[in-house]
Amino acid sequence: MSGGERGLIIAAMTPDILFARGDDDPRIAVVTLFNPDKLNAVTAAMWRRLSEVFADVAAAEDLRCIVVRGEGQAFAAGGDLEEFRSARDTVERALAYHEAVGAALDAVARCAIPTVAQIAGPCVGGGLEIAAACDLRIAGESARFGAPINKIGFSMYPGEMAGLLTLAGPAVVKEILLEGRLLSAREAYEKGLVTRVVADADVARETLATAQRIAAGAPLVARWHKQWIARLLEDRPLTPEEKRASFAFLDSADYHEGLAAFLEKRSPVFRGQ
Repeated sequence: MSGGERGLIIAAMTPDILFARGDDDPRIAVVTLFNPDKLNAVTAAMWRRLSEVFADVAAAEDLRCIVVRGEGQAFAAGGDLEEFRSARDTVERALAYHEAVGAALDAVARCAIPTVAQIAGPCVGGGLEIAAACDLRIAGESARFGAPINKIGFSMYPGEMAGLLTLAGPAVVKEILLEGRLLSAREAYEKGLVTRVVADADVARETLATAQRIAAGAPLVARWHKQWIARLLEDRPLTPEEKRASFAFLDSADYHEGLAAFLEKRSPVFRGQ
């Protein structure tokens, strides 16, 4: 954890979403789900703040990767259930609440900058939804995944289920929601929910290494890859204009730098141009 991030955490007295640049590599940012007294259960205010943070960072052209983590020994244990009696006591209020959740998840998923979830401990309910919205997920062996809301008597809002369904497919989502059991990290990996599982002591180190590998690449290329993957998932043919647009890299300075560096047998210096 960076010194700047630690300073933010110490200053935070209420549940919040914290943002900090890496001390060693300012190209990497860290977004922290902060509500450690409740295993980082996400409050309504945190959902709104998550949308705001990602709206801000999406415009940061110098950022190359965003790490999303939970404070302490949990990623996030879901939404803050204590709020539900007041926040979801009518259909209108429930719809407004979950539309805000859906907007936050959409902001994470649509962020042009690559995102990596650093997962320790519980990654449940809303926490699982946030992790699913990230591009990559690095989990510790003791992490647990699921959404046992069938035991509380409410269903997952369709706008929140969509990202999980895209990531894991209907069979896995049915297993998670119908059984309501928590999956181990190994099970989550086998079912495609997790990118990589490492020892608990190595989660932060491997997440940082992953972010550094992403940051070392051409940033425009990373953004283009995210863009085209999202487009291809729409399951409709590319237009001739889109096919031509896929060669936009030919006009980029980074392409010429990368090709020159390869031929000259040196490390490239990418500037996002």
